[in-house]
Amino acid sequence: MSTVDGPPEPFLDSFVEHARRTPDAPALVWRGEQVGYGALLDLAGRERARISRLEGDGPVGVPAVKSPATIALVLACFLERRPVLLPAATLGADVLERLYEQAGVHDVLTPAPAENPHDAPVTAAGPDTTRLLLTTSGSTGLPKIVPLSAGAVDRFTAWAADAFGIAPGTTVLNYAPLNFDLCLLDVWTTLAHGGRVVLADPGQGVDGAYLLDLLVRHEVHVVQAVPMFYRLLADAAAGRRLPFVRQALFTGDTLPGPLLAALPGLLPGARLYNVYGCTETNDSFLHEVTDARAAAAGPLPLGRPLPGVGALLLTGDGEVLDGPGTGELLVSTPFQTTGYLGAAAARPALVPHPRDPHGDPRRWYRTGDLVHRAADGTLTLQGRTDFQVKVRGVRVNTQEVEHVLLAHPDVSEAAVLALPDPVAGKLLHAVVRRACAGGLDSLALRGHLARGLPRAAIPSTLLLTDEPLPRTSTGKVDRDRVVRDHHLTKES
Repeated sequence: MSTVDGPPEPFLDSFVEHARRTPDAPALVWRGEQVGYGALLDLAGRERARISRLEGDGPVGVPAVKSPATIALVLACFLERRPVLLPAATLGADVLERLYEQAGVHDVLTPAPAENPHDAPVTAAGPDTTRLLLTTSGSTGLPKIVPLSAGAVDRFTAWAADAFGIAPGTTVLNYAPLNFDLCLLDVWTTLAHGGRVVLADPGQGVDGAYLLDLLVRHEVHVVQAVPMFYRLLADAAAGRRLPFVRQALFTGDTLPGPLLAALPGLLPGARLYNVYGCTETNDSFLHEVTDARAAAAGPLPLGRPLPGVGALLLTGDGEVLDGPGTGELLVSTPFQTTGYLGAAAARPALVPHPRDPHGDPRRWYRTGDLVHRAADGTLTLQGRTDFQVKVRGVRVNTQEVEHVLLAHPDVSEAAVLALPDPVAGKLLHAVVRRACAGGLDSLALRGHLARGLPRAAIPSTLLLTDEPLPRTSTGKVDRDRVVRDHHLTKES
């Protein structure tokens, strides 16, 4: 059986210890089959034989095809102290080749049986050694490569296990693809602390009935997912209650108010959390929703910074904002990357403190998110700096318009796009999915918008649909497809 020798390394030490002490305890559930801790460690041990024969000590590429075999292969790389680049399996061949080149990957492995287990102990690496190479979504071009050190992963998994009660006997759903930073909690925290990971099949990720059955069949205790998951689950449940869920985390996008209000009925025994973070920094803020129906009336606060997390607001003039107001959010976390790899490295991921570049040793990540700080210090997300547009000379944030649309009880999804116009420069177009077919018309929706927005922020075009809006692999609305599917052009 594989072992870890050398200085303590909490994540791997803990996983191996659970596998040695309780080999029959369930580690993974995949397509109805359970894999025990001992079997998972044995799988990883067999894969180590291949990895140990590779030349050099550079990163290994492992396409993020979800399965126990892939997880075992990643664990094998960890045990051999080889950094792992986990690109999305859906990326095109040209994009993958460029990512592998920029990360210095010479060997790309997919799960395969090896001839013999590899039992040699391994000397543990230091906390600054790169363990994981994650990638950003690539929505604005080639995905950026985001390295995470062993220390960053160890600190995160320790925090997450304590925060959400993940321990032996805890069942955690993994809904996100394996290349997402959400897996630091779903998969790696759970395996480090003896819990059971229920892997959702990506091929059925938009099937609400399948997701509901998965939670019920395995009595999942902890769920972390994007808002789309909760919409699918609520629609499939149709009034059914899931009292076994103890912790429910939503992240990655805005949770519509009506859906938030419905969650206590769906998950009556769960504590509800809004989680904020970026791939570069991992989770930064956590807000527990104690009154979902009241919270549904307005934007959710970002919440409290996690232990060791710092936050700054930067004005458009580059000045640090100390009191109430709106600015770009900068964060520094114990779990963040040290910088991008490849072509993106020319643009620093982290910057010095804007006010005290020499006295503050921490480095800060510019999130690109506009955040408002109230007089009592409460932080709420306003939108993206790159979603700021001018409509007839007036500055408008398209995400703020979406937030107002999603606050309407008869709206389940919304996308607001600023498209070129030969006269106005930009015009806003909204595509809205009704919660109930035929239950909402554009006149009523315009009245709702007029009560919450200035005139310039009311879209010129309001298109109502009863069909789900197209989504990206991250669960966010695919704005390019919305434009194509609804034939939106500058003449709209």
